[in-house]
Amino acid sequence: MTKFTRKRKIKILKNVFLFVSILSLFLIHFFIPRLITEIRNPIVGLIKRNKNIDFNIASKAKNNISRKEFTISSFDSVKLSARLTYSKLDATKGTIILLHGIRSSKDTFFDLSTFLAENGYNSVALDARAHGKSEGQFCTFGVNEKVDVKYVVDYLINEEHLNNIGIWGQSLGGAIGLQSMGFDKRISFGIIESTFSDFRTIVNDYFKLHVGFNFTPFTNYLVNRAGQIAEFNPNDANPSQFCSNITQPILIVHGNKDERIKIDYGKENFNNIKSLNKTFIEIDTANHSNVWHVGGDSYFNNVLLFLDQQKPIN
Repeated sequence: MTKFTRKRKIKILKNVFLFVSILSLFLIHFFIPRLITEIRNPIVGLIKRNKNIDFNIASKAKNNISRKEFTISSFDSVKLSARLTYSKLDATKGTIILLHGIRSSKDTFFDLSTFLAENGYNSVALDARAHGKSEGQFCTFGVNEKVDVKYVVDYLINEEHLNNIGIWGQSLGGAIGLQSMGFDKRISFGIIESTFSDFRTIVNDYFKLHVGFNFTPFTNYLVNRAGQIAEFNPNDANPSQFCSNITQPILIVHGNKDERIKIDYGKENFNNIKSLNKTFIEIDTANHSNVWHVGGDSYFNNVLLFLDQQKPIN
């Protein structure tokens, strides 16, 4: 090999290294953080999504339930899509806002809303911003969403003349639910399933779960960039902090085999809640996706018992 050939190969390798380095920095700074918060990113749509939560509930008469689709504008003019399902009983016991997990939609609550209607409850299944039929591009993990919920409560009180409003959230929806309850005291009670205690920690956990390792300074950089791109402070997405302002009756539920969101986070949230009327239900052998299936009739009987104890405000 001639000296000229070696120099040429070294130059090519240096150029390749420089190109790869620049490309990597570009991806780290501009693209990868979007995978965290940008729900409608077309690349994310190509990635295999998490298995849907098991929302199958036996129902007696789905076709005899009255439902109403409606849209509201939130504080930043983002239009939010929701479905109001009315109680089948003459004496309605309350109205429950249903909040889904990430990259899901209000349609996952169709059977649950029927179940609630048959047991005397109105329900409002909401497409979170950037999900389903709602507008928006980014998820802010409760920072903006808790204000969206406030606007839903405004609508229910002012337009539908309803009271005794509660919330039922799962995973991301649970995080939004906790922040909403601490933010808006008009929410009278809550059921929170399988959620995290703070956004920064759960991103670190998910990185380790999917990549196999985690380097906290790097992951925190991605979190900070995600917040900049989506225009929110990641430190404000902190359900556990909002728990200290929750005085309403609340039911916290978590599976003890949940590998996506550790049950320890559910217990942390529970311990921080100031309410004197709080209950923690640990679903034995349940993972993140099958709390309802594993809990079965016993779980839903406990949920109905909790709901029926929440008296309407006159």
